[in-house]
Amino acid sequence: MQYSEILIRYGELSTKGKNRMRFIGRLRRNIEAVLEGFPQVRIYTDRDRGHVYLNGADYREVSTALAKVFGIQTYSPSYKIEKSVPALKEAVQIIMRGVYQEGMTFKVVTKRSDHSFEMDSVELNHFLGDAVFQVLPEIKAQMKGADVVLRVEIRDDAAYISHETHKGAGGLPVGISGKGMLMLSGGIDSPVAGYLSLKRGVEIEAVHFASPPYTSPGALKKAHDLTRKLTQFGGNIQFIEVPFTEIQEEIKQKVPEAYLMTLTRRFMMRITDRIREMRGALVIINGESLGQVASQTLESMQAINAVTSTPIIRPVVTMDKLEIIDLAEQIDTFDISIQPFEDCCTIFAPAQPKTNPKLKNVEQYEARLDVDGLVERALAGIVVTEITPHSKEDSLSALIENLL
Repeated sequence: MQYSEILIRYGELSTKGKNRMRFIGRLRRNIEAVLEGFPQVRIYTDRDRGHVYLNGADYREVSTALAKVFGIQTYSPSYKIEKSVPALKEAVQIIMRGVYQEGMTFKVVTKRSDHSFEMDSVELNHFLGDAVFQVLPEIKAQMKGADVVLRVEIRDDAAYISHETHKGAGGLPVGISGKGMLMLSGGIDSPVAGYLSLKRGVEIEAVHFASPPYTSPGALKKAHDLTRKLTQFGGNIQFIEVPFTEIQEEIKQKVPEAYLMTLTRRFMMRITDRIREMRGALVIINGESLGQVASQTLESMQAINAVTSTPIIRPVVTMDKLEIIDLAEQIDTFDISIQPFEDCCTIFAPAQPKTNPKLKNVEQYEARLDVDGLVERALAGIVVTEITPHSKEDSLSALIENLL
């Protein structure tokens, strides 16, 4: 017997009341995006469940992809069975003979949405339980904590049986909470911040600052690869590359060394906010963790935040480095993040950065620069690339790799 579909349970979406179908519709679109590499698969969602019809696709590969989609609480590969008592009996016996190991316990749980079926749920539970005893007389039934739970659903079109239940990613469907601009550096923290934002339903676009020739094509490819890892959780992501060389050279030339990082981060924040406005996003997201580096003290955050009134989400702000690393390893970004390519935040990093910059000093030093002109020229040079979950290399990333 082969699995015919994967049954999806929504979990947290069940609390959404009148907005429930909007959440479910968004989840369906995200599943379609993540399963784009399986053209034969079809997705159907209703108010209570989602159904991924395999149509011959390898259920293990589809299951692996579904495990990362936010908004799914649990899911079960299922067999489609003819809707008749003899067919159900035969299928249950075949399935249990295949999965049974000595000492296992079982129970049968039936749900009947087709109320015209000849047996009700209680009768089916008893009948199919007896069918299992006929072929496995040594097995024991157990109502709580059974090793094998046979779930039988009688629907209008057919009957469905499952015995595996896998935990999903939980959370909310990506995009249901609006859009945010993720400041993606290439380090360990910002991809984790992106992941945690996706989990709460925020659609992200990745903003990456590049300063060639100080930052290499390898650093850009690294940022692309990190973004691609994040697409596993909700589909394609727009990657926005910002040319930052001129700004960093101007800052280095005209600003005291201790304030280099503060002014650099203020420019990044200004530009990200302008891109947010242009692209209809609601918030800025970054990977700042309180006290981890000089630019992440409360005084530094205050001086940097002063350039915008847009809400800034910092999902990892209270986490220590080991906690962030643990999450990075779980989402498979850690090994990419530690690749030895310089990013914009490290190339001109001062030996003794100011940890408590005074806003009046920051503004005084910034007055030496053509702030508006520098921002406008950076915005004029942005490059937007769509990163997808299934292609190993998008065309730009492949071109960069050839240059290495």
